Amino acid sequence: MEISLVTAFLGGMLALLSPCSALLLPAFFASTIGARLKLLVHGSIFYLGLVLTLVPLGLGLGAVGTLFIDHRQALIMGTSVILILLGLAQMLGLGFDFSKALPGTQRLQQQAHTRKGLVRTFLLGAASGVAGFCAGPILGAILTLAVAQGSILQAGLMLGVYGAGMVVPLIILAALWGRIGDRSMRFIRGRGFTVLGRQLHTTSVIAGALITGVGVLFWTTNGLVTAPSLVPSETQGWLQAMSSTVSGPVADTVLILVISGAVLLVWIMNHRRAGRTQDRTESPQKETLR
Repeated sequence: MEISLVTAFLGGMLALLSPCSALLLPAFFASTIGARLKLLVHGSIFYLGLVLTLVPLGLGLGAVGTLFIDHRQALIMGTSVILILLGLAQMLGLGFDFSKALPGTQRLQQQAHTRKGLVRTFLLGAASGVAGFCAGPILGAILTLAVAQGSILQAGLMLGVYGAGMVVPLIILAALWGRIGDRSMRFIRGRGFTVLGRQLHTTSVIAGALITGVGVLFWTTNGLVTAPSLVPSETQGWLQAMSSTVSGPVADTVLILVISGAVLLVWIMNHRRAGRTQDRTESPQKETLR
């Protein structure tokens, strides 16, 4: 499960950096959002849009996976083969756009261009989760792993982590956009190269190698059951003890207070900004009356 979550997070990052997107989302957020706090708010709304699109897909495929729980070996073999094929397709730059197969996504993309503010950010997130020709094999691999989980909740969690893999670098890149030099930008975007007359791209090759490697690992470790744990057992026990300690009504109350404080802070900043705008509007009028 740990390897699946790490793969999902890295897949989200590579989908954001895929050649087709060419960092359009970070550039959009950097140019239209501006302030750091406002960027975090819009990033959270963008992630909410992603989650409302991706997680239901994961939950549905997780439910499908439970139907094959009695045929685990066939599920493992089929998942491994699909992952390897998707990885090779990603390496070769072959892709497909999931948004064309899902109803309503084209309309979401159109509305995202006509709306403004947080509504536009939300719609952009809802459409971006499944859109993108270059990122199609990556999302396909994550969805395939979601089916193989054999658990509805774990599959939904995987797609949520995939969305987080898109949002975290998106916010970081947007916040640092003005400070990123040309050399760093070229490194982030990757570069194209030719092998046997075929044009490839470094980001696609890395993503394809990751997917292919997970496919091979999935096959050789009985569906990652015998794969080595990325987190030591002692650390897992400590984390479980900590989670049981902080759970309960006190933690829930603290979480509610933190969320309420964040909302109140955003409201105060918007109110002050509106007041300054009104003052600047009224100042020329007062000068005219004088």
